[in-house]
Amino acid sequence: MKKISKRESKALLGSLAAGVVPRIGLRHIAVGRQQEITAFLNDIAAIEDGGASFRLVSGNYGSGKSFLLQMIRHNAMERNFVVADADLSIDRRLTGNKGQGLATYRELLQNLSTAKRPDGGALESILQKWINDLQRKTAQETGLGQTDLTDAVSARISETMAEIAEMAYGYAFSHTIEMYWRAVKTQNDELKQSALRWLRAEFATKTDAKKAIGADSIIDDNHWYEFLKLFAMFTVKAGYKGLLLFLDEGVNLYKITPAQSRLKNYEKLLTIFNDTMQGKAEHIGFFLSGTPQFIFDEKRGLFNYEALRSRLADSRYIKDGFIDYTSPVIRLNQLSNEELFLLLENLCTVHSTHHGYETTLKAQDLQAFLQTILGRLGADKLLTPREITRDFLALLNILMQDPTANFREIISGSDFKVASAKFDPEQEDIHEDFEI
Repeated sequence: MKKISKRESKALLGSLAAGVVPRIGLRHIAVGRQQEITAFLNDIAAIEDGGASFRLVSGNYGSGKSFLLQMIRHNAMERNFVVADADLSIDRRLTGNKGQGLATYRELLQNLSTAKRPDGGALESILQKWINDLQRKTAQETGLGQTDLTDAVSARISETMAEIAEMAYGYAFSHTIEMYWRAVKTQNDELKQSALRWLRAEFATKTDAKKAIGADSIIDDNHWYEFLKLFAMFTVKAGYKGLLLFLDEGVNLYKITPAQSRLKNYEKLLTIFNDTMQGKAEHIGFFLSGTPQFIFDEKRGLFNYEALRSRLADSRYIKDGFIDYTSPVIRLNQLSNEELFLLLENLCTVHSTHHGYETTLKAQDLQAFLQTILGRLGADKLLTPREITRDFLALLNILMQDPTANFREIISGSDFKVASAKFDPEQEDIHEDFEI
């Protein structure tokens, strides 16, 4: 295992014990999923080359969907991509008559990240990097003084943004970028903040935007994805490889009660799918995770929407035992016992390193833990990484805090139960939503 910092180990242990995916340090505990990771890396390579990609990740609660997306997110930042992630919820969707789509856009912009700003809030640093790079290159190429250099940079910015201005909604976007540059060169902080507000979709009306920066439109609930396509093009001009969008908790679209509202969200997803798969978008990736019910349920899932079902369904030649990793849907299978064993080893190492002790657990102990959990869970149940991780970390904490505790006695005791998180679409609480 690579050397792990105290910050990483603390984040890992705290997040995993709480049943949530850590934002850092994932490489220290990752096991398996090589085929899935390779599929995503192929997507990233295509996006870098000017293409676009769309993926759905399907898996039960605790199966590692969020973990996989975070792994890809970190890998993409290391490859000089701009990334953004958001969890869908009752208030954040793809579209809605109460601004739920716009709320998702704002969350993505808030979580905009790069290798130098991995924790979000990277919008302004991306703009500043672009301007600084242009100023440096222009100075090197022309040898101009500061006054003439500013005019030359302005000309290059206008030239750079001309291509984006010709795209749908591109004029307002390129105008706003130029307003940001004007604010920088004139040291007009009010204008700069107004440009940033426009990019973050914080103007409620076109009148307000027109008054503040002269923009003729605003980012709204219906067209936020089109503006992300423009931003993807801009990231390339700013020196990055492209823009990757990661949306988790797709099941919250499945939970929308009114059928009309739910289908409108599926229709928006279809638009994004067609855009990315038909070559209408460039340098952008759209990755969404959700439960199998969200995708495959023919009553209220994506498969209820025929246009999506026909695009997402497996080929008739894909049978049990075969997986097509070029398909838009990646299904996460259960980790093998060997992979779960490696996960336990990694957790032992992280825990003992963080707390400064030498683990006394042997391979036989880890095997005994796995056999005990599998036996108590039942042969017909799936053991998810989240369940085994939370249980095992709790055991490690007990052993560390109580030197008299015996590992074998604990796992064989009648009080030792398996934590589990199950999803039953018939029992799951469906959000009441009265929008039309």
